[in-house]
Amino acid sequence: MRNITSNRRLYLNVLPLLIPLYLLFVHFFPIPITGDFTPLYNPTDIYTVNCGASGNLKARDNRIWTGETNSGFSLIEKNETSVISKAAKPSPPVDPVPFATARLSRFQFAYKFPVTAGQKFIRLHFYPSSVAGFDRSKAFFSVKSGGYTLLNNFSASLTADARGDETVSREFCVNVKQGEKTLDITFTPTASDPDAYAFINGIEIVSMPDYLYYTPPQNGGFQFIGQNNIFRVETEYALEMVYRLNVGGRFISPMEDTGMFRTWDEDDDYCVKLAFVPANSSIDLKFTQQLEYTAPPDVYRTARTMGNNKTENMGYNLTWVLPVDSGFNYLLRLHYCEFQPEIREQHDREFTIFIANQTAENHADVISWSGGNGVPTYRDYGVMIESDQGRKKRQFYIQLHPNPDWRTRYNDALLNGIELFKVSKFDNSLAGPNPEPPWPIQSASPKNYDTELVAIVGGMVACGVAVWTLC
Repeated sequence: MRNITSNRRLYLNVLPLLIPLYLLFVHFFPIPITGDFTPLYNPTDIYTVNCGASGNLKARDNRIWTGETNSGFSLIEKNETSVISKAAKPSPPVDPVPFATARLSRFQFAYKFPVTAGQKFIRLHFYPSSVAGFDRSKAFFSVKSGGYTLLNNFSASLTADARGDETVSREFCVNVKQGEKTLDITFTPTASDPDAYAFINGIEIVSMPDYLYYTPPQNGGFQFIGQNNIFRVETEYALEMVYRLNVGGRFISPMEDTGMFRTWDEDDDYCVKLAFVPANSSIDLKFTQQLEYTAPPDVYRTARTMGNNKTENMGYNLTWVLPVDSGFNYLLRLHYCEFQPEIREQHDREFTIFIANQTAENHADVISWSGGNGVPTYRDYGVMIESDQGRKKRQFYIQLHPNPDWRTRYNDALLNGIELFKVSKFDNSLAGPNPEPPWPIQSASPKNYDTELVAIVGGMVACGVAVWTLC
């Protein structure tokens, strides 16, 4: 094996001096979002609906949300039974647009949107608060679109309280077939409870590039973990985004996405052991293996690795634990980019990938997959999470382990990003169970929770800066 270079030794010696600089810039000196951002993808259809509002309003991120009056879509209901209401005044961390107004009803209502054919994101935004005649704990309802059940007997208040959040947002993917000119989203209160009602604060519909997440017809599919057959995400399926994580990096807001207004969360809450966090904000990424809009560049400029202690690295797995609904198949996408200057050739860093406690890759080598340093790539996997009658949730494990000396130069592993999608069942349902009620039972008034707002950080961290951090 080749010896570690003097530059690498120097890098390790100056690391303690660079850690405070990294923390200072990344966490305390964010750069404000400006209007100069040019998206890499321009959606054909974009709707941002501020439900219950009459005019257009600007959110804090400068996106314009349209009201329900004189808009390009239709509200469908019988006898005008729904009502519009101002929600209880949101606490300062909650953006009033679209969460300050809502449409509520104890009867079914629907929105009809003119759209083009192709795959779409549907995002639903909820702020569960009690208003006159509508107790937040009584909101149980289903949501259907395009023949798919997105939510069933859904409680936004239980979901928000279980997570310690004030708002709930859900993202789905559906395919609009050729010849279909509209996309309906229907809200139906749970029939078994006479006091149940449905509500919605905000709706987004955004076109996505063809086959961004769906499998192209000419593609043979990809590995189905633990199964003998391959996995394909057909356009007949609907998807629900469960996790989208910028591994080792900061929160990426919808306005910083590549034009599809996706949110990329930090992974700190899901990584379970100390991890090295390298970053390279100055690298010139080369998109030769995938289209540039696949993920924001910042996803590929930060990562988690295991660090330089070979003995310690060989004794554990770099692990993420993601709670998921059981009884569904999942699409897992792992994003990679080798940006550390010492990793340039095949076998420089080779590792094993375990997914859902099963071996997915024995010889994961990002340079081999991508073709070189600074080249983003991703790998897709199908995963079955079997039903567990005793538990609503099961733990979804992603684990990386370095390969031995005779296989690799550095006993290390790397991951830049995670996307996990639930795939609809054969009955076209994505609906999972509600969380258990918190104890003691929450009052009708929403709690105030501390929320950190993170803006753009760019060009602050030089190549090779790294941080030891507890996930």
